[in-house]
Amino acid sequence: MAGLTGWHLLALVVIILLLFGAAKLPALAKSMGQSARVFKGEMKAMKEDDATAAPASSDTTVSSTAAENSAARKPDGGSSSTPTT
Repeated sequence: MAGLTGWHLLALVVIILLLFGAAKLPALAKSMGQSARVFKGEMKAMKEDDATAAPASSDTTVSSTAAENSAARKPDGGSSSTPTT
């Protein structure tokens, strides 16, 4: 199958003009641009959330592991808060 030639593109433009009308095309282009901008912003925000969530989750894992290790070192298994001598 051959690619789109100039005549094919011209026919597509004419069909689009007939379907949507020349008056609606600027509004359509504006809404498409706004949608693309919102999508791009959301993708950037998701990447930032992932970047900030990854270090925070590893910090909580390390701190909870440290708490479990200190509780395991107590002679009574960490069940009481008073030290035994």
